[in-house]
Amino acid sequence: MPRRVARRLGRALGRRGAILLCYGTVWALYGYGVLISPQPNQLGLNLAIQLLPLQVWGVLWIIAGVIALVSAWLPSGFDWPGFLALPVIVLPWMTSYFVAWLQGDFTRGWIAAAVWAAIAVPVLVVAGWPEPPRVKRVSTT
Repeated sequence: MPRRVARRLGRALGRRGAILLCYGTVWALYGYGVLISPQPNQLGLNLAIQLLPLQVWGVLWIIAGVIALVSAWLPSGFDWPGFLALPVIVLPWMTSYFVAWLQGDFTRGWIAAAVWAAIAVPVLVVAGWPEPPRVKRVSTT
């Protein structure tokens, strides 16, 4: 029975939906972490924090995650809000780390920016992929 439920959920989600579900969960959890236990060293986030308080950023991460989670269940082509929300929230984070490195405030800023870029790029790649057609089962009765 659990296998059948897992298969049915897998078919309902598809590959695009699975990515949105996974990334949406990570983004929402990351935002929650920013809210309840912010990083003690926020040197790389100075630019982002100048724009908005850290708590607001945490909420924005959660919102992006929830948009992706909801979009995961939408048909391919209608799931674009999730594929937009996930990288959009990463851009200010990435930019903040990179600018902090350029200004000499955070020596590892370029690494953090590169890591966030590497995390976000697969979302952009999958967004351009069509959902593969479902294989019809042939009844043997």
